[in-house]
Amino acid sequence: MNNQHIPLKVTATRFVRAVKIFMTSDVGGRAKFLLFALVALFGGISALNVVNSFVGRHFMTAIAERQTAEFIRQAILYTMAFAASTIVSVIARFSEERLALLWREFLTRRAVGIYMSGGTFYRVGIRGKLAHPDQRIADDINAFTITTLSFVLMLLNSLLTVLTFSGVLWLISPLLFIAAVVYAATGSYLTILLGRPLISLSYDQLDREAAFRSSLIRVRENAESIMLGGGEQRHANLLLRRFDELAMNFRRIIVINRNVGFFTTGYNWMTQIIPILIIAPVFIRGDMEFGVITQSAAAFAMLVGAFSFIVSQFKSISNFAVVVARISSLIEAIEDASQPTKTNLEIVEHDGHLAYDHVTLTSATGHALLKDLSATFPADARVVVVGDDNAAATALFRATAGIGISGEGRIIRPARDQLRFLAQRTHLAPGTLRQILVPSGRSSDVTDEQILSLLKRLGFAPVLETDDLDKEDDWSTRLSPRDQQIVAIAGVLIAAPSHVFFENADVIFGHDLLRDILTLLAERKIACVNLAEADIQREAYDAVLECHADGSWNWIDQRGRS
Repeated sequence: MNNQHIPLKVTATRFVRAVKIFMTSDVGGRAKFLLFALVALFGGISALNVVNSFVGRHFMTAIAERQTAEFIRQAILYTMAFAASTIVSVIARFSEERLALLWREFLTRRAVGIYMSGGTFYRVGIRGKLAHPDQRIADDINAFTITTLSFVLMLLNSLLTVLTFSGVLWLISPLLFIAAVVYAATGSYLTILLGRPLISLSYDQLDREAAFRSSLIRVRENAESIMLGGGEQRHANLLLRRFDELAMNFRRIIVINRNVGFFTTGYNWMTQIIPILIIAPVFIRGDMEFGVITQSAAAFAMLVGAFSFIVSQFKSISNFAVVVARISSLIEAIEDASQPTKTNLEIVEHDGHLAYDHVTLTSATGHALLKDLSATFPADARVVVVGDDNAAATALFRATAGIGISGEGRIIRPARDQLRFLAQRTHLAPGTLRQILVPSGRSSDVTDEQILSLLKRLGFAPVLETDDLDKEDDWSTRLSPRDQQIVAIAGVLIAAPSHVFFENADVIFGHDLLRDILTLLAERKIACVNLAEADIQREAYDAVLECHADGSWNWIDQRGRS
């Protein structure tokens, strides 16, 4: 379980930075307009609350003194004030939601852009510094924008309430004003004391919920394997253990909420009686009109509510602290992972050229998998890499792809858009087959007949019509693993990069189909490197790179080249 509790100073710094980036972005102009509009609207709401307090005062006094004409006039003013407050409040809520959505769109697009570039998403996963980045991008960014705006606007509203109602309450009774300040300060301190553990518990709860949900998703994605393997009970036990963890943590949250609830509920009830206890004797002596009692009660409640921001909004404050901490850790992990893994392996891009210059690859334990490899792979050649086991070939595959592998030396390879890697297990993104097969910007160059003919030649099992190429579907679940690999190799043949790397292509396609694929690659002058089993048939290849268990290697040129 991931427990990253971010220091307050770091969290505050990252929060200010996030706001600054948003406000200075290309949508910053719209954001500033909405923010200024919200400030003005909340100022209008506070002013209308003051007006309502005085209208209510005169309204109640007119009732007490049985003044019919004044009662009707104040009732009309009361109705107008309520109507104005309703309009301003609804517009303020609308503006708040629009600003929250604008901020979420900006943050999500920015996070996804960084997360999905340069292999960042892969390094975030393997480094293990962040639990459930998918949940943080999907849920926590949404919670961050909504909670932050709600928190900031509630704070703004409380500040405006303090500024407007302090004068009102002081004019009614200085003693009442002092009582409000002391009462609110005491309540805030006790609320923090009782509810402080809620922040860390809420942080952990989100991770436990994500762990339970990801376990359920894993069962759904591997339902057939679990069914065939008879692993239902083991997975059920795992699911229940995940659920027990989140339930146990939530029980602690419930206990804290109960303790805080006892105090805050009683605290809020007392705000209704305290102003009356102070003002009623003055009214009884005849030194104050009746309407002042209701005004003082309302003003006291408003001012104490503003001063008691921590008491009344402690749950929102704790949620705010949690989402800021989680977003901070998300940003920290993504920024850290966006930097390439430190390695002594140097990758140099050179169009149409693939070579290894004194490359040594080691395992995680430091064992040498491949020692001092220096070889130039001929252009347009078909090369097979074999070994006593797959460790060296797999390491070479990953190192060439730029995935973090320990080692040293220099790898010269084509530019990334001229290089394709087909792992033994592929994944097709949801969409249309045309989007998967045809590179962006080349749709006019490749006809439907060419696509269908190529798929048929490769032995693609499903029978497709032209319309099927533009049908949206989740092909990773609809197609068999072999058909997914055929679609992937068809995409390579259509894109025509300079080089393609296979991982155990003989196992995936079988010897007969692989021979046809190698022929198609040769026709299109696409160089091929297949990392294969030791007993593969080598006749179809131009060169063989043999890797041995001690890290040594042997290059065999089957075309007679030196």
